Amino acid sequence: MPELPDITIYIEALESRILGRILEEIRVVSPFLLRTLNPPLASARGKKVIQLRRLGKRICIGLEGDLWLVLHLMIAGRLHWHPLGVKPGRPKVSPPRGLACFDFPSGSLVWTEAGSQKRASLHVVSGEAGLSSLDPGGLEVFDASPEQFAARLLSANHTLKRALTDPHLLSGIGNAYSDEILWEAKLSPLALTQKLSVPEIKRLYEALRSSLTHWTDRLRAEAAGKFPEKVTAFREGMAVHGRYKLPCPRCATKIQRIRYASNETNYCPTCQTAGKLLADRALSRLLRQDWPRSLDELDLLISRPK
Repeated sequence: MPELPDITIYIEALESRILGRILEEIRVVSPFLLRTLNPPLASARGKKVIQLRRLGKRICIGLEGDLWLVLHLMIAGRLHWHPLGVKPGRPKVSPPRGLACFDFPSGSLVWTEAGSQKRASLHVVSGEAGLSSLDPGGLEVFDASPEQFAARLLSANHTLKRALTDPHLLSGIGNAYSDEILWEAKLSPLALTQKLSVPEIKRLYEALRSSLTHWTDRLRAEAAGKFPEKVTAFREGMAVHGRYKLPCPRCATKIQRIRYASNETNYCPTCQTAGKLLADRALSRLLRQDWPRSLDELDLLISRPK
């Protein structure tokens, strides 16, 4: 699932292409995509884009008349930029299943989704109240002081992996970057939040900000002004995520993993767990109590009443 660094780069790419431009047409291909009826999607046609914003892992396109299009890509959704008029389902343009096209004078924004689960969603809402209804309430770590971060982290007793990826607690972090953050902080993914020491919380706060900043800067440099087409959870240069049995870049120990349902967490046993291997079977009870069956499922919890 695209996370804070990926969403940030998507928004920057969109700002240079659609900000101040008229949304001439919206072509929705998948009947499962649109999740709202009022305001109608047709009311967005012919309106100028005046603002773009990130809301957790969502991309929010602000139009004239205080109207917002809120795009939630979920795990398999991706955006592409093509010449005006491209067909969203055209195989040679977008091999994954085409969901929608947003046509501007400068080109077409194509939304695709790989696989068949149909998790991606589009909401049309009015004003700040409409946006607020979709906000899971996670803390924006770049806007938070160390004290605010600590208070949010300690507000519930979860494993660190769960706490970092819970959109009700922290905003914009998912499976990939949580692995990188915990590696940088030298903390176990299964450490319980309310058992952390003050120095460990400080270390986590600093690692979270530095890791997200590093990857946002790196993705921005890789895009080099072009539209980001290689948005993936597995990137060259990651320390642990997706690197099972490869050497840790800090100590050369083989990276290990925990697997539960469709979740996978990668970690270095030397750097993060004092040399202990975290056995899947022994931890199944803990994971069952603290983790949903998938991080996708966890992100869907945002629809839960606050």
